[in-house]
Amino acid sequence: MAENQNQPLSAWMTDHQMSAAELADAVNAAVAQFTGRIGTTSERTVFRWLSGENQWPQERQRRALELVTNLTVEALGFRPRGKKGTTEPALSEDPDVRRRQLFGVAAGTAAAAIPLDQGRPSRVGTSDVIRLRDGVERLVALDAERGGNGLEQAALAGAAEALALQKQATTQRVRQRLFALASDFTATAAWSLIDAGRLDGAGRHLDRALTLAGLAQDSEMAMQTWNLRAMLARQRRDYAESVAASEAAQATAIARRSPLHTSLAHARTAVGLAHSGDARMALRWLGRAEDALAKADLTRPASTWISFYGPAELYSLTAIVQDVVGRPAEAEAASHRALAALPQSYRRNRAHTTARLALAQLHQNDVEQACATSGTVFVIMAGTPLPGRMRQLLGDFQRDLIARAPSARIAHEWTDRYRTEWSSS
Repeated sequence: MAENQNQPLSAWMTDHQMSAAELADAVNAAVAQFTGRIGTTSERTVFRWLSGENQWPQERQRRALELVTNLTVEALGFRPRGKKGTTEPALSEDPDVRRRQLFGVAAGTAAAAIPLDQGRPSRVGTSDVIRLRDGVERLVALDAERGGNGLEQAALAGAAEALALQKQATTQRVRQRLFALASDFTATAAWSLIDAGRLDGAGRHLDRALTLAGLAQDSEMAMQTWNLRAMLARQRRDYAESVAASEAAQATAIARRSPLHTSLAHARTAVGLAHSGDARMALRWLGRAEDALAKADLTRPASTWISFYGPAELYSLTAIVQDVVGRPAEAEAASHRALAALPQSYRRNRAHTTARLALAQLHQNDVEQACATSGTVFVIMAGTPLPGRMRQLLGDFQRDLIARAPSARIAHEWTDRYRTEWSSS
């Protein structure tokens, strides 16, 4: 590996699964957007950028790189020769404008998260793949912040555009990537319904997502679909199907070669087995999930859909398994570890894990502490409607509270205090 290799650019290409030839095509298409003529960047040019041989591309190429990646050329590792720490004025738009484009949708409609093309392009290539992948990432950011409720239509619009564009794809590789994006968007639509507690339409979306993953020949998209199928089955209390779907996720090519994906599939299996009443096997699969995650390189870029998974999520799933199999003290400890490890941007996950913590405390008959903990769920999600899945979890809490409270008073106080926020969500 060359000493002066451009690591930021290399990392971006790895994260976006892009070859040197594909980046060259995307740069040339971007040049055409502001000059009217296709650029002349070659695969060899990209290799020179990566090796550090060319540390400052031509002006048109710099501008095109910023359009393609949505990053400044400096963030991509480029520097003018002989000028350490200084650069020419940036050619791209104000970074604040980019941030508003990325996150401004949170204050408006979810549909704005997908930057749909207004015209039908004559050439469909890598730049279109990147643009639509950015749309997936925006939906994932919204889901982490407020939950999946309300994202279904935006996700389906993204899927529809990806399917329309694949008909005009310049190469078979681009066509397959667009099928994969259509699968990703469709699975996101299914997740929106699952998180909202609207389960009827989710299965139909997942069937479609799995078909599209097959057309894309993309095992990762197939695994995402089986992972969501396991979650949907568990929500429906069909625990046998939940375990079967988790086993299908384990059988995908990506799960066989990636410890991160293996760990998630094992953890999902553990949850299904716990609900099925097989405590011994549930704990065994949980151990396998821990072992697999210990082998995963968490610094390596991962696909957007699985970005939620890591130590914090495994702790959260551990808390569910431990509580379901009758070990609430271990569940409480796992919930605390999850909350300590969760990124601040995962607001919905933090609220959900807090509700699980309250249940674990309640199952140890620590009623007052459980009531106090559950109340913080509303604080965490303040200003955002509670997703249906979270409301159902709080419903479980209320039922267990009524059953376990030493008197009806504390249960009535909890219900009276949070009825408005809970029901209005």
